[in-house]
Amino acid sequence: MVYLHKKRTVKTWHSVVIMLFLHFFTQAIHAQSEVDWNLVKRGEERFLSPLYQKQNVMLSWINGSSWLFYQQTSNKGNEVILVNATNGKKELLFKNLTHFITQYKALLADTSITVHNFRLYSLYMLNNDPNTVYWKKSGKTFAYNKHSQKLTLSNQQIDRNFTKSVENGMNTSAHTKDSLYSMLGDAYNLYLRNNQSGEQIQLTYDGKENASYCNKGATNVIKAGNANGMWWNHVYIYCMYDDSEVGNLYLINALSKNRPTLKTKKMPLPNEKNVRQYKLFWCNADTKKWGILPINGFQDAVININYKVQNQSILFTRRNRGVDTLELCRLNLLTGKETMLIREVVKPHLNLTFSDYKVVQNTGDIIWWSERSGKGNYYLYDKNGHFKNKITSGNELIAGAIADIDTLKQTIVFAGYGQEKGFDPCYKHFYKAKLNGKKQEVLTHGDGTHDLLFSDDKRFAIDSYSRINLPTVFNVVSIEQPKHYYEVVRRSDVDLKAAGWQPPRLISLKANDNKTMLYGIMYVPFNLDVNKKYPIISNVYPGPQDDQLPRAFTLDDNGNQSLANMGFIVVNIAPRGSSPLRGKDFYTFGYGNLRDYPLADDKHCLETLAKQYSFIDLSRVGIYGHSGGAFMTVAAMLTYPSFYKVGVAASGNHDNNIYIQWWAEAFHGLNKKIPTNIELAKNLQGHLLLVSGDVDDNVPYASTLKLANAFINAGKRFDMLILPGKDHSVWSDYYQNKVRYYFFEHLIHLKKEDINIIIHQ
Repeated sequence: MVYLHKKRTVKTWHSVVIMLFLHFFTQAIHAQSEVDWNLVKRGEERFLSPLYQKQNVMLSWINGSSWLFYQQTSNKGNEVILVNATNGKKELLFKNLTHFITQYKALLADTSITVHNFRLYSLYMLNNDPNTVYWKKSGKTFAYNKHSQKLTLSNQQIDRNFTKSVENGMNTSAHTKDSLYSMLGDAYNLYLRNNQSGEQIQLTYDGKENASYCNKGATNVIKAGNANGMWWNHVYIYCMYDDSEVGNLYLINALSKNRPTLKTKKMPLPNEKNVRQYKLFWCNADTKKWGILPINGFQDAVININYKVQNQSILFTRRNRGVDTLELCRLNLLTGKETMLIREVVKPHLNLTFSDYKVVQNTGDIIWWSERSGKGNYYLYDKNGHFKNKITSGNELIAGAIADIDTLKQTIVFAGYGQEKGFDPCYKHFYKAKLNGKKQEVLTHGDGTHDLLFSDDKRFAIDSYSRINLPTVFNVVSIEQPKHYYEVVRRSDVDLKAAGWQPPRLISLKANDNKTMLYGIMYVPFNLDVNKKYPIISNVYPGPQDDQLPRAFTLDDNGNQSLANMGFIVVNIAPRGSSPLRGKDFYTFGYGNLRDYPLADDKHCLETLAKQYSFIDLSRVGIYGHSGGAFMTVAAMLTYPSFYKVGVAASGNHDNNIYIQWWAEAFHGLNKKIPTNIELAKNLQGHLLLVSGDVDDNVPYASTLKLANAFINAGKRFDMLILPGKDHSVWSDYYQNKVRYYFFEHLIHLKKEDINIIIHQ
């Protein structure tokens, strides 16, 4: 009995100690749990953007010249600075701003204009003469002479000379250019009329709803203007999208007036028999030959027509359903005959972002993008599809979109990724290369992602670059001499920092294979205390078509900075398989493993960060994402249920077998079932909030409902929010604050539950 009494006494003291610990621990947690909503607000884009815009700088070319200008606020007012692109020399347009405004108000008859509020948008020079600058305002043309400082009204025609492209020769009118023939249509079918003889012939009989040769909403009356195609001389073509056998998606709009309304949309699912069919109708009115041309080449081919006519022909591409073969073909418009020019086969699948071509107009040569070496490059073929040479070069280069083709100098300017050492490989740079492949030069300089804006004569370009932690820097570069460049001006973050803003941190770390470098962003609270412990939240998006990681300067991207200001560390890291900008091996990493491929990288990166930063609490991990990010969020929580404690998944494609056809077939494989989150429902341990709009026609919320049903069948507790009237983009104040509250309540423990989560009461 005594022994038992002593044992009970020890147990009682253990209980008291535990209760005291829990009491003080809870008190400590609660001491941190009040939200500083003012600090959260000061991290929001809508609060920070006006501060950033106070000293907005935007460079523009002066039309008709090699000069550019920008406007900048000073204590004197809004100053206009001219820059000579050839040497970088700057000068004020208005040396006496007050004198200019006096003249401007009088000529414009607007007394509200001041030295601080006037803005000039498009400026003009004549024959590159900087002595007189023109602009238009309120229907008037103004001329300002820099030497005399006199402002006058002018009759000078300064409208920019836009030359309308006539190279394709296509005519969207119902009638041929000589009016000899007209193409008529009823609700679905085509009729050819000879306007000279009056003869009218019905050409098609198979037109129907969702497979019509005519305009949507056309009546059964046969008339001009109903037909959908184009004329080239006396040849008519129309590429029809035949969705008549494709299955329907049904959505109910519950917020319609009086009673809910039904929306029906065609949506093919992976591995279904009936998908969109492309039918190219062709008619030669002179030879009286017409019909559907057999150009598809593959079963269920995807066709893309280039309507620019060269030598009586047009080009088109066709892609197979397995998304691993692309063919470039020529169609003779007079005969309807097709010739295959270039064939590209890439396993396991093509790069859908960059696979394309351009035509060199004066030679007809073809610039073809290919990943045959494992890295995307441009190759040159002659007009008949015979290989000539490789154009672009670089061991790590991924060639991107072509910005310009100079047919006279036989050069291209193109975007490129990964070649410049020491930078995020997804930063965009620009290069100039000779079409013969014998010379390539980098045009852009600086640690950031770049964009080019050419001068009218394309001799110079404004190179604007930035990073998530660097406001925009404006350089000017000579296209002819790329080593000749200079900085003009850069955006200021002084007002942002004065308001307490701090830039997020760029991070780079190894993937789960301990070899591949991954890149991302870490957001910390503006009032970070490195001696405290903070929960960490991973904002995820797996790709593969885009990693959605912001590279350019952005304020509070996806609300991550304002979320961090609640007392979190928020990270956004692009896993392997997430981006087409990093080469075939990286881009196709998840092929055949569409559910699971990004999960290990995310977990590994969070564990690595916790080792690097002592203020990260790895026992409190959250994860959230939208669309594919929602799919990844749930997959991560169900694969590593003891690691990820809290998740928010919005508009998620949790079952890719009922998502868009091309997505699954391209990134997982044809005729393959994709593992789903639904199959893992029994693994749920943490707190999970599922969100969807009820009229989402991108990722129908049937995926969310099926997942919810699986959790119910597994007896799992979860939370769910359906947003009435919201489509795929669920973003709103309500949604953003729901995310904030959910993480705060389950990772930091709020004292109370606010009734109104918009005004926080």
